[in-house]
Amino acid sequence: MSNPLDSFKSAWQRGPRWVRYGAPIALLAAAGLWFYLSGQSGRHPEASAPALDPDVVDLSAMGSEALARDWKIQVVPVTVSPYSETLRVTGKVDFDEQHVSRIGANVTGRVTDIVAVPGQTVKRGELLARINSAELGQSQLAYLKARAAEELARNAYERAQLLYKEDVIAKAELQRRQSEAATARAERRAMSEQLQVLGMTTAQIETLGADGKVNTLSSVVASVPGVVVERRIVQGQVVQPAEVLFTVADLSEVWVTALVPERDAGLLALGQSMQIEIPALRDAHLEGKLIYVGEMVSADSRTVPARTSIPNPERQLKPGMLATMLIAGKTVDTPVVPASAVVHEENADYVFVSESPTRFRLTPVRLGPESGGVLPVLSGLKAGTPIAADQAFHLNNERKKRLGGG
Repeated sequence: MSNPLDSFKSAWQRGPRWVRYGAPIALLAAAGLWFYLSGQSGRHPEASAPALDPDVVDLSAMGSEALARDWKIQVVPVTVSPYSETLRVTGKVDFDEQHVSRIGANVTGRVTDIVAVPGQTVKRGELLARINSAELGQSQLAYLKARAAEELARNAYERAQLLYKEDVIAKAELQRRQSEAATARAERRAMSEQLQVLGMTTAQIETLGADGKVNTLSSVVASVPGVVVERRIVQGQVVQPAEVLFTVADLSEVWVTALVPERDAGLLALGQSMQIEIPALRDAHLEGKLIYVGEMVSADSRTVPARTSIPNPERQLKPGMLATMLIAGKTVDTPVVPASAVVHEENADYVFVSESPTRFRLTPVRLGPESGGVLPVLSGLKAGTPIAADQAFHLNNERKKRLGGG
């Protein structure tokens, strides 16, 4: 390429006046064009820097500083292992319903005496309280009348039998007396059963019939052995049979119950092992087995009840305490990755797939809940794919630094 400066200089010296005056401007423009074309002719396309792959970390391209760290990244293939998902549900400590009794009054009346106090250990049949009941007195009086009527009707029937043998009365009269005796006997039996409903024992009823003394005091007794865990009455209170006055429970064994969401009900099976965490006991870990799974889903909460039974010899577990049940689900063969291989970022999970001993690619995956230090792969990886089993956090930091975000 010829030098435009020489050409314009010659034209300026030989040409007319408009050339000589316009030449400096043209000279400057030509010089700029020449320098631009010279610069473009010396530039090569291969000299531009290649674009960075934002998901790749290449340790070999990071210089001696990265290699000097000697991370010793362990590369392992994605393995298929028996995996059991751990189901975590909130529950509570409860009474063993087979060994608890909520005791009420048998009659309507006024509390005259309270014997048992909360925390007291009682035996079956032990007195808890007394109630003065006019209803009981009236029922006892009705029993005595029925008993006397039965005795009178029985004697009349026996006399009628003798008179019939002597041909003094007709057979119809004998049958009438027989019917009256049977009716009186049925009425006496019905009144005896009514007294039993009101809390009197067979021996007490027999004593009432023998001495004829009406006793309006009704006894409230323990129906099961255990500890008085609740008392709901005070002296002088008027109570009804529908009210609960005492709760007595055997606390040597308690239930831990939970309501499992419907979507997780398929993970439950009788006999499954579980751990129970009790926050009130400084997150004490107890072992148990699933002894009950409900047969129906609650229409209101869409949950299924589940429970286990835990020995409680020292009575540290109190009904009402909060608990967490960690239930081991059914075991299935599933691709799994170590928890140390996972990077969690922006509500997504990633692992680094090894493309060479020094080159790793950030790969999105969908994982299940962690159990035993591993997570099941739901999608994004196949069994046998090599991944960085550790140092995932550091690899991700290097990736961010390389992109200018670290």
